[in-house]
Amino acid sequence: MKHYFTVLRKYASVEGRASRAEYWNFLLFNYTVSVILATVEARMHPNFIVITYAVATLLPGLAVGMRRMHDVGKYGIYFLIPLYNLILACFAGTKGPNVYGLNPKP
Repeated sequence: MKHYFTVLRKYASVEGRASRAEYWNFLLFNYTVSVILATVEARMHPNFIVITYAVATLLPGLAVGMRRMHDVGKYGIYFLIPLYNLILACFAGTKGPNVYGLNPKP
């Protein structure tokens, strides 16, 4: 949960690096909240809750994805290549500092 709020605090910042834990915990928590909201909203007529949440977390999701690409030593734009970004997101980041900043893992 702390990773989720860390990502939200860095809202649209693509500077630096994001660890695997930060990236995957954000995605897991984001998906869980989306499913819960969709379940609650299924009993209601207006479909604005899930859409509002998705729009609100779109920029933080893109930013953490780009920071994750920085952690593996790639340009952030690689996040937009569907299968390749998934493969890269599973690998450990570059040990020590790289051109994008210090290692996010202590």
